[in-house]
Amino acid sequence: MKVIVSGSLAYDRIMNFPEYFSDHILPDKIHVLNVCFQVEGVKENLGGTAGNIAYALRLLGGTPFISATIGSDNHRYFEWFAANGISIDGIKVIYTELTAGAYITTDKGDNQITGFNPGAMKYSSELDFAGLDPVDTLVLVSPGNLDDMVAYPRRCREAGIPYIFDPGQSLPVLQADALLSAITGAKILIVNDYEFDLILDKTEITKDRLLDLAESTIITLGEAGSTVHHQGQRIQIPAYPARQVVDPTGAGDAYRGGLISGLTRRLSLEESARLGSACASFAVEHYGTQVYRFTAEEFAARLDSSR
Repeated sequence: MKVIVSGSLAYDRIMNFPEYFSDHILPDKIHVLNVCFQVEGVKENLGGTAGNIAYALRLLGGTPFISATIGSDNHRYFEWFAANGISIDGIKVIYTELTAGAYITTDKGDNQITGFNPGAMKYSSELDFAGLDPVDTLVLVSPGNLDDMVAYPRRCREAGIPYIFDPGQSLPVLQADALLSAITGAKILIVNDYEFDLILDKTEITKDRLLDLAESTIITLGEAGSTVHHQGQRIQIPAYPARQVVDPTGAGDAYRGGLISGLTRRLSLEESARLGSACASFAVEHYGTQVYRFTAEEFAARLDSSR
């Protein structure tokens, strides 16, 4: 099965400020703010929904096809993909832009100031739907270029291609009618519990109505696992025990990679969600969203640990 992962590629640049922001911001001068924080170095991580999900799927033996854009500073990402056997054939290079990037500064009190540059993500990945076999193709539409997030579900429906809709952090800027259109007819809607409630608030429809729009809905619940809603059933999927929880960032994308891995093996939705949950448990054990690894034996042991 050809798995197309549409979404973002980004660099996350993490900086630590060894003091408190509040010690350097004068409340009565907030309207003329002009401050400089000297940080303790910069750590650059590879990120973005498409990159993170493709990485997880590749760890589980899949062959993802990424549909995304990347900027002129693509060399490190492309070298990483080459080292991990991930194709770059579907990635469009925007030479006039930098790759999307988050610039995150965290102070001693875990307060954060973040700047995000969409860069190349402002452009469509221009996925070519011609020639795709609807019987043997699965498309995941994850947060990335907004026009793609609106158009690709419609293109999938027109071509009879099953798709997973994963609106994630793009929810605040997606309009209600676009959301309803993208969700309607999806093979799976996947969101966390907060995002599910946000969709209800934006669209003003009932919970039961929302659960009817897609064939199935998966709601992730962090350390409480996830819930699969399928054909009137509500199935609880456990969170698999990690050795230690270092950073939950990227767990959701790891879950999606594991989920897709199960679907491509023709496993049930419940079993596929269990693969996703187990994969997420490895992701939380490290800082960074594409640094965890596991052997087939380690993954099987983790998967069996909560049965």
